[in-house]
Amino acid sequence: MKIHYDLKQLPPFRNAIVTTGAFDGVHTGHQKIIRRMQAIAKEVNGETVVVTFHPHPRKVISSIPGEIKQLTSLQERIQLLAQTGIDHLVVVNFDYQFSNLSATQYIKDFLFDHFKPHTIIVGYDHRFGNGRNGNYDLLKETGKTYHFNVEQINEQLVKDEIVSSTHIRNYLAEKNILKANELLGHPYSFEGFVVRGNQLGRTIGFPTANLHITNEEKLIPNDGVYAVKVKGDCCENKTYGGMMNIGVRPTVDGQKKVIEVNIFDFDKDIYEQNLIVLVFEFIRGEVKFNGLDALKAQLNMDKIAAATILQKYP
Repeated sequence: MKIHYDLKQLPPFRNAIVTTGAFDGVHTGHQKIIRRMQAIAKEVNGETVVVTFHPHPRKVISSIPGEIKQLTSLQERIQLLAQTGIDHLVVVNFDYQFSNLSATQYIKDFLFDHFKPHTIIVGYDHRFGNGRNGNYDLLKETGKTYHFNVEQINEQLVKDEIVSSTHIRNYLAEKNILKANELLGHPYSFEGFVVRGNQLGRTIGFPTANLHITNEEKLIPNDGVYAVKVKGDCCENKTYGGMMNIGVRPTVDGQKKVIEVNIFDFDKDIYEQNLIVLVFEFIRGEVKFNGLDALKAQLNMDKIAAATILQKYP
């Protein structure tokens, strides 16, 4: 996959099969669009071109900055899209000026002038242009003038539910990780920087990696204990099972919210390194226990529960 950041430096694409969008999460609905793009590209000896916007359009046009938490950072999006096997990814700076393009300007000055598309593929709810006034019908009608095809992909359903980034965010907020991952088509993940905590976990047999999340826009699951896997440079290209707690640790101090991961069968110094956490299932909510002995007993049960869950995800 070739990545392009400058619209002025784009190569001449061969029979470009184009789709555009935020692609937050690169979920199963996005994957359905990409599979159709690849099928058409094969038929016409074309190239697949995914156009994504950064920052997220809703961050620019929303009256409440930071209103939306993202499922994927730009780097995560790039990695997930690379795994789909597309030919080109174009990252477009979505700013106030770009958001003010009319629907017709968006088609002519952006889509046609830069990509000379053979076919444009859009999702069932695709809107574009200032005020989101552009839709599939306008795109298809304008395509007749500029000689490109337009195809609309029906919604992707998982067990009769429409897949959308909004639905996935809602499931994560509800701690329904199973459903979120089902719609995503891959485990939800986030990255953290390992910082020093009070090292209490080590004294009761459960050392933890305390994570600092540097990306303020990233959606983090709500408080509770989760079955997870971790990977990253600190893990020497291996993936380890573990359990994660998000919350204020009411048994210990109840003051500061933390994200801490107990990594199974792992004993290395990974301070000041990045850790990628893949979240598989919610185990329980955060509880205040009557002392450290009760907490340790519960952690032992949590570890058994997490290990049992993770056996389903080899």
